Amino acid sequence: MAEFALRGVTKRFGKIEAVRALDLDAADGAFVVLLGPTGAGKTTTLRLVAGLERADAGEVLIAGHEVGRLEPAARDVTFVFQQYSLYPHLSVYDNLAFPLRSPARRWDEARISAKVNEVAELLRIADKLDNRSTRLSGGQMQRVAIGRALVRAPQVALMDEPLSSLDAKLRAELRVELKRIQRELRTTILYVTHDQTEAMTLATRIGVLDQGRLAQIGTPREVYERPASTYVASRLGTPPINLLPLAALPPSTFPQLRVPEHTALLGARTEHVRVRKTAGAGAAFVRWIEHLGDANHLHLRLTTPGDSPAQELITLVDPAIGLEVNDRVDIDFFAPLCFDAEGRRINA
Repeated sequence: MAEFALRGVTKRFGKIEAVRALDLDAADGAFVVLLGPTGAGKTTTLRLVAGLERADAGEVLIAGHEVGRLEPAARDVTFVFQQYSLYPHLSVYDNLAFPLRSPARRWDEARISAKVNEVAELLRIADKLDNRSTRLSGGQMQRVAIGRALVRAPQVALMDEPLSSLDAKLRAELRVELKRIQRELRTTILYVTHDQTEAMTLATRIGVLDQGRLAQIGTPREVYERPASTYVASRLGTPPINLLPLAALPPSTFPQLRVPEHTALLGARTEHVRVRKTAGAGAAFVRWIEHLGDANHLHLRLTTPGDSPAQELITLVDPAIGLEVNDRVDIDFFAPLCFDAEGRRINA
């Protein structure tokens, strides 16, 4: 296990800059998640750390040593791919043992057996060691793939959306398991995903990428509560943050609202919004309700002044609130996020 760092790393593919002057640090034993949409540069960053791509500028450091010129095999990193990438003709035991039998390691079979059984117990697949990998469920196969990456205790484990091919129930189960395994092994992990739930639940630090640049990095709570921009704010939160032009919210409709100077956009997450049914004209009307069981997604259309474009707002409410489609409501905002015209957050 070791820390790693990227210093001003840039990678171009023709005229396209996939990664731009990227600075990123991870302490020993950290679980760093890179979050962003397709094309943000997440997988390219992983490949740069692994040595599968060479940076056009900047440095890649692992355990304090610059490894930019080293071949992938010399970097002591492992890679877990989105697909399972197991050897179908081998048993689970032999898949896990494969990295330990390489000529570079020359472990004896007794030591290999002890390590494989230890990792299998940790992954809760000890009863599957004699099975062919093709006779496993999707979740079990991904456990084997993760175990094969961790069995030789690499300095850094790289993971490229390893849970995205699983169904929702398995993803939820393996998120918990993966975090438990990482804590017990204290493995340094760089993990890529576009799934905000994975990022929030797994990471010790989240790095949000925007077209190859690091838009913000911090703890999950910091990035969620104090996003640097509307771009970062929109990456986290369910339902997504509501970004409302301040001009569409007349003071007469929201008399309690106080915002800093230069505020152009109001960022309202569900915890920033309180909805009250009213007999009057109201600040909005209910356009649609999605029933989720323990909560309702409430789709509102705001009453905007003059010729201002119609504004939509989505929030979560208690099912017992007793609202129906077309009901009129008043809205209270509690400490919403404020952004300037360029989308940068303004400290309240």
